[in-house]
Amino acid sequence: MNNKQAAYYALAVLFLINALNFFDRQIIGAVGEPIRKEFGLNDSALGALNTAFTLLYAFVGLPLGKLADKYSRKKILAVGVFLWSLMTAASGIARNFWQIFAMRLGVGVGEATCAPAASSLIGDFFPSEKRAKAMSVFMLGLPVGLALSFAVSGAVAKTYGWRAAFLVAGLPGLLCVLLVLLIREPARGAVESVDVGQKRRAGSAYKLILTTPTMIWIILSGALHNFNMYSLSGFITPYLMRHHALDIAGANYVAMIVYGLLGAPGLLLGGVIGDWAKRKRPDGALLIAAFAILISIPFFFFSIGVPAGEYIKFSALIGTSCALMYFYYSIVYATIADVTEPASRGTAMAVYFLAMYLLGASLGPYVLGSVSDYFMQQAAISAGITDFTDPKILEPFRSAGLRSAMYLVPVLSTILILVLFAASRTVRKDVEKIKNMMRENSG
Repeated sequence: MNNKQAAYYALAVLFLINALNFFDRQIIGAVGEPIRKEFGLNDSALGALNTAFTLLYAFVGLPLGKLADKYSRKKILAVGVFLWSLMTAASGIARNFWQIFAMRLGVGVGEATCAPAASSLIGDFFPSEKRAKAMSVFMLGLPVGLALSFAVSGAVAKTYGWRAAFLVAGLPGLLCVLLVLLIREPARGAVESVDVGQKRRAGSAYKLILTTPTMIWIILSGALHNFNMYSLSGFITPYLMRHHALDIAGANYVAMIVYGLLGAPGLLLGGVIGDWAKRKRPDGALLIAAFAILISIPFFFFSIGVPAGEYIKFSALIGTSCALMYFYYSIVYATIADVTEPASRGTAMAVYFLAMYLLGASLGPYVLGSVSDYFMQQAAISAGITDFTDPKILEPFRSAGLRSAMYLVPVLSTILILVLFAASRTVRKDVEKIKNMMRENSG
């Protein structure tokens, strides 16, 4: 297998693993409504289950990122795939909220291996001018995995119950560990346009990363974007079931289309257009990402206003919004590789993911769920309800509560645009800075 073949084999396997990653990650969102009803949970507790894995995912990612910069990335990834798949399957035997919460923490530890190791491998397999496109293929696993999770989990849960859905989700990862071990690891910095040498820059990798202005803005953008994306993925199925009166299979089928399948073209276009824009000007890719988010806002806003039962109209509007929001991933992930040296890319991605998941993914569904609970109570009070101890009495008001809470997404998207624009103002200088440092290290 020559270098080109090895690169494309690795990319194909990393795509598959990333798809399994998001399949397992999304399953709570897909089958959350029957779990909520069985365990007697409110929306804030359901939101906590959606992102329980991020509590450890965010922190464990930092040491795993360091390991990915020093040791075999494929071995780290193989262990991670095995662990998160096992924990997903074990979630199917949970008997209460805390048991399933603990299993999701285990999923987080395993999944924390994926992004640092995979991003580091892609950065060393593909040169800068092809990196965004390669990253878009890797990130294509996100909408594909989500789509499969919605479709498969919804169908399995409808026929066999939500517990069976977890067992089905965990098995494929256990079988794919061997494919990961067959990846041929590239040398660090193997495809850089300048000789990176064998020396590492002096000083703390964390300090060097956090003194790069573009990285600061990108880290902040990740927290905002993940808040929105995980809020939506965690509650789109409950929203469709409550507001549009679909059953669990039908709601997940719609979610598969709008959040999964329509996200795929967004990722691919983001990578292709991002690479093109970057060839025109260094800040072009980030400006494209900001513009895509800007266009997505009115589509999302109007989707929430769609009357109950008109789920096709809702799907068209929010699906367009999601496709545009997916531009972000392929562009920003590639930019991280552009503004960090090869020996620190795993660490840089881990730092980014710490903020992305601790401040974004872990807070998003919980905050949205809490806001939903608040507006649900207000709707119940307006209807004359005074007893909040019986979940069945409150059930008719959960649709209105969740609908009001969804407006958080376009508000935060507006702030995200400003952050991405700020990053575009610093990226040219930071790219040149990293090239000069690599030249110095090669001397």
